[in-house]
Amino acid sequence: MEIKHKLEKNYALRALRSARMGLAAMIVATPSIAAQISIQVTEPGGVAVAEAVVYANVISGSAPAKPKREVSIEQVNKEFVPLISVMQTGTSVNFPNRDKVRHHVYSFSPAKTFEIKLYSGVPGKPIVFDKPGEVVLGCNIHDGMIAYVLVVDTPIFAKTDKRGAAVLDGLSAGEYEIHVWYPGMPASALPAPRKLKLSATDAPAITFAFNARTQNPAGPKPSQGK
Repeated sequence: MEIKHKLEKNYALRALRSARMGLAAMIVATPSIAAQISIQVTEPGGVAVAEAVVYANVISGSAPAKPKREVSIEQVNKEFVPLISVMQTGTSVNFPNRDKVRHHVYSFSPAKTFEIKLYSGVPGKPIVFDKPGEVVLGCNIHDGMIAYVLVVDTPIFAKTDKRGAAVLDGLSAGEYEIHVWYPGMPASALPAPRKLKLSATDAPAITFAFNARTQNPAGPKPSQGK
């Protein structure tokens, strides 16, 4: 199944979940007095690339103090939700199973090798993603289930929305290197990182363009790493 089709299903599932949460899902915005970077990610023809990950490494200056939070990657209707996640190194991840069938979540990616054998509900212990890199998730029971995690050594990251837009905010003055990532694509196929120097209230806008891969790469195999 193509990534774009899976993303459409993920958006629908998240919208339903948000509606059930009601007011608890509302976020109150506050004015920002720090620097920020607005980022647009497109294909060469201008088509927006949704769910691309953008992140910034600090070259000089200080990274914003953002406490690590526990993350959930759910299984809903035999799909991982969200399909694409980004998190800082050291983040704990829960894998709640919302389905009536059991799942067997695993990864043999070098950045994180683990498995949670056949289970229902919420596993008793979260998985700590303690190394940077790309992690591909699968289910040993349902071969069509796949998800992607990018683990980064920085608290400055975001995913693009349906318009291909994202904002890295709360930044202090300094120099940053901005990266873009999309699942299954080699570094050579992605745009080169951009370096930016920011004053305390700068708000530059930059664009990355590349040919997004629409077909999933090969999923993880149960025999790998064994």
